[in-house]
Amino acid sequence: MDNRERVAAVLKTVSKKTTMPDADESLFDSGFLDSFDLPDMVSALEQEFQIKIPDSDLNPRKFESIARIESYVESRK
Repeated sequence: MDNRERVAAVLKTVSKKTTMPDADESLFDSGFLDSFDLPDMVSALEQEFQIKIPDSDLNPRKFESIARIESYVESRK
């Protein structure tokens, strides 16, 4: 399973939606996630990828899309 598939799997567990948005589509603007989902998503990403996401990075724009999350996760390894 590649990183994009792993990110998508994490997002599916956090969101109640079943249809995954496109990789570059905004997860927040599309309604797939809301700001209340951000802490749960960050925690799940930390567990899945064995990384630590600092509080200073808890900005929804860093986690705007699947592609951005994938890039962020790869930069933290």
